[in-house]
Amino acid sequence: MPNPVNWFEIPVQDMNRAKEFYTAVFGYQFDMMEKGPLQLAMFSGSEQSAYGATGALAKGEGYEPSTTGSIVYFGCEDVNVELEKIEKAGGKVLFPKTSIGEHGFIAHFIDCEGNHVALHSMK
Repeated sequence: MPNPVNWFEIPVQDMNRAKEFYTAVFGYQFDMMEKGPLQLAMFSGSEQSAYGATGALAKGEGYEPSTTGSIVYFGCEDVNVELEKIEKAGGKVLFPKTSIGEHGFIAHFIDCEGNHVALHSMK
């Protein structure tokens, strides 16, 4: 059975600022796409990967950054590496690297657009 999530969209108000933030923190590159009035900056990745999901930054009517609702966890090698970059890139760390036992470590932050987002690593 596949993982339940195969796509996500993170709402943004300023697409360029958001792309710069996610590039500064994670090193991501983006492919731009427009679907009518909706503007998408798709994260680099593979939809054929057996692990994780891919998604996009999304700007358009009805897309409002939020600190409530679903939280997207970005996988990384070591949560501390990305945590060191978040505030320099315009975000805010909500809580630092925290053990979740045998499942690794997490940390939560607010991105430059005001979205509550998180990190996960095994080390």
